[in-house]
Amino acid sequence: MGSGDDSLVGKFKKPWRRRKRRQQTRLDVWRSRTKWYGLPLLGLLVATWATLRFSLLAPAPPANTDDLCEIFREHPVWYDYAKESERRWGTPVATQIAFVYYESSFRSHAQPPRSRLWGFIPWARPTTAYGYAQALDPAWREYLEANGDGWFTVRTDMEHALDFVGWYNHLTHRQLGISFYNPRSLYLAYHEGRGGFSRQTYARKPDITALAARVQKRAFRYDIQLQSCEQEFQCWRWYQFWPFCR
Repeated sequence: MGSGDDSLVGKFKKPWRRRKRRQQTRLDVWRSRTKWYGLPLLGLLVATWATLRFSLLAPAPPANTDDLCEIFREHPVWYDYAKESERRWGTPVATQIAFVYYESSFRSHAQPPRSRLWGFIPWARPTTAYGYAQALDPAWREYLEANGDGWFTVRTDMEHALDFVGWYNHLTHRQLGISFYNPRSLYLAYHEGRGGFSRQTYARKPDITALAARVQKRAFRYDIQLQSCEQEFQCWRWYQFWPFCR
């Protein structure tokens, strides 16, 4: 009886083992395919998504850049970004948007024009300024190191650009004591760097001091405009409702 049972068990074990080997072989094949095809395909999908997210789908500059209410009506999510930056770092919404107006004219991929070699060959750019906030490479690296170096934290995204402006002004306020409600001095420190501001390098640059005065004038005008329409943007999403979105 025992011998017969053993032979019967062996008879059933052999097909089961064959099925298990076939399953293992199929699994090995799929692993190999994933190794050679899956990861490159995943990389391609990520690269395509990043291109669409940060380049092809970059919003056009607002039609009316002289009215902050109209800017936010055209791009309401920009209000959310600016408000979050204000909560986090302290720079008023209107001042942030005035900075972006004069830095890039709301162009996501703005860069300084190239110099010309021999008058006609496109050559190097004068600085590494890039994106909405025209952040320079060293300052941007410092920002990433201080706030988490994310793959998708880029200068061509308004959310990150406004957070950068707020972060930079926060350091300016902390180190130099400049008020968040003094757009002129904040902009001079932003343009010249905090060290340049301390050395008053702007005093020899009448164009820069005139620009800083225009930034302040626009920031104050934007702030007055925002007071008349801000409530529109505090509960604009379908899932937001008063008083939780204020």
